[in-house]
Amino acid sequence: MIIGSGVAGLNASMYLPKSMDTLVVSKDYAWECNTFFAQGGVAVASSKTDISLHVEDTLNAGDGHCNQDIVELMCIEGQNRIKDLMKFGFEFDKDSKGNLLYTKEAAHSTSRILHAGGDATGRELHLFLMKNLKFPILYNTQVVDILIKNNVCYGVEVFHDGKVFNIYAKKIVIASGGIGSLYEYHTNSRSISADLHGICYEHGIELRDMEMMQFHPTVFVKSRVVRKQLLSESLRGEGATIVDEDGNRFLFDYDKRGELSPRNVVSEALYEYHKKTNKDIYLDVSNFQENYFKKRFPTIYFNMKNSGFNLPKDKIPISPAFHYAIGGVKTDFNGKIDNIKDIYFIGEVASTGAHGANRLASNSLLEGLVFSQRAAKDIIKTISYNKKNRHFASSNEQLVKNGDKELKNELRNFMWQNAGIVRYKADLKKALNRVEEMLKLPIGKLIRLRLLTSRGIIKSALKREKSLGAHYIKGKN
Repeated sequence: MIIGSGVAGLNASMYLPKSMDTLVVSKDYAWECNTFFAQGGVAVASSKTDISLHVEDTLNAGDGHCNQDIVELMCIEGQNRIKDLMKFGFEFDKDSKGNLLYTKEAAHSTSRILHAGGDATGRELHLFLMKNLKFPILYNTQVVDILIKNNVCYGVEVFHDGKVFNIYAKKIVIASGGIGSLYEYHTNSRSISADLHGICYEHGIELRDMEMMQFHPTVFVKSRVVRKQLLSESLRGEGATIVDEDGNRFLFDYDKRGELSPRNVVSEALYEYHKKTNKDIYLDVSNFQENYFKKRFPTIYFNMKNSGFNLPKDKIPISPAFHYAIGGVKTDFNGKIDNIKDIYFIGEVASTGAHGANRLASNSLLEGLVFSQRAAKDIIKTISYNKKNRHFASSNEQLVKNGDKELKNELRNFMWQNAGIVRYKADLKKALNRVEEMLKLPIGKLIRLRLLTSRGIIKSALKREKSLGAHYIKGKN
C-alpha cells in the first residue's frame, strides 16, 4: 500500500510488478499534491563530469549538515532515474535539434535543471505518472493512524466516506508530503497538513532536523487563496532581479551572489531588508521578451495575468513563504526506519540527509525519484507472502470538534510569526507554551496531530541555538 499520490509514491509504483496486489491511497484528488505544483524542474548532473559538481553544490547549499554518502548516491543514481523516465516515455523540454534543455537556478554552479512544459514540470511529471499507474487508487482518504504492534507495521487506519476503518498490507509506503498548512503563508497543496508527522510523534518514530523548514524567497502572497503563487527560481536563474520600490538591487549588500544566492540567504535578506527599510520588494522580470516568457513560464504568466499583472512588463510584489520541509522521518538509503519492519518513508515526509540544512533548488523531485525506486526494489526483494493475521480495533476518537478551525488558524498565524524565517528564542518559547495549552484543550485528533508536529518544529528550533542554513535564530533568552 502506497500512501500519497505525488512523485515519490507514484514513481515507486512504476517499479513494482503489476502482479503485486497494490493500492494507492490519496488524501484528496490525486493532483492535490506538491508535485503537481512544482515549477522549476529536476536537478540532475548534465554529464558524468558534472556529478562531482552537483554533489559539491548540494553539500555547500546544505551548509555542512548533509549526509555526504546520501548526496553522492542521489547525484549518481539520479542520472539513471532520468533515463528511466525517458525510457518509460516522459519528455523533457528540448531545443530545435532535439537536445535536452538545461537551465540554471540559485546556488547551482552550472545549468543542470531539466524542465517540461516550461514551468509546469511537476504537472507534466504527475500527469505522466498517473497515466502510467497500473494499480487502483482510493481518493479522498485520510490516514489517521499507523497500525504498529511489536515493531511491525500492519497497515493504516483511514477516514473515508464518513467512516473510519483499517486497511492492511504486507508493505506500507508513506509518501504523504510535508507540513505546509502549518504556516499562514505557504506554496503547498491544500492537502499538506503534517498529519503523518504527528502520527509518527505519537508512535515514537524518530524525526530529525524538524527545525530545517525552507522558505521560498519569491512568492506572490497578496492573493486570497491559501496556496500562494510561487515564482520559480528559474526566473532568477535566467536573469530576473529582485529590487525595492526605488529599483535598488539590494541583495548584493547581503551576499556577493545576489539573486543567485541560496534560498535561505535570499529569504533572510528580504525579511531583514523590509524590516529595516519598510520598503516594498519586487521581482523584476522585464529582461524577458513577452513571447519567450509566455512559452517558458506559461503557468506564472497566466496565473499572474488573472491577478491583474501584465508580464513581463509589471514588477511583482514578493515575500518569502513556507515552501519545503527539509526535516522529517529519519530514513536509510532505502526509505526504511530503525526498529519497525515493513514500513517505508519516501519523498518530502522523509529525512534522508540529502538536503542538510538547506535544500538545493530542484533537488526535491530528484530525491523523490531516486529513493522511491530504491524503496520499490527493497520491497520486491524482501516481501513475504505469508499471511499477517493481526487485526486492530478501529478508533472511536473524534477527528474534528467545534472550535478546531479557529485553533488551526491561530496555529498557522503564530507558527508564521514565531517559527518562520527568523526565529527569536523568546518568541519560540511563547509559541511552545501556546501549543502546550492547546494540546490540553478538548480538541479533535486532526488538530492534535498538527500541534504535535508544530511542537516538534519549535522544540528542534530551540535546541539548535546557533543559526544554520534555513534555521536562522536570534536572541539569548
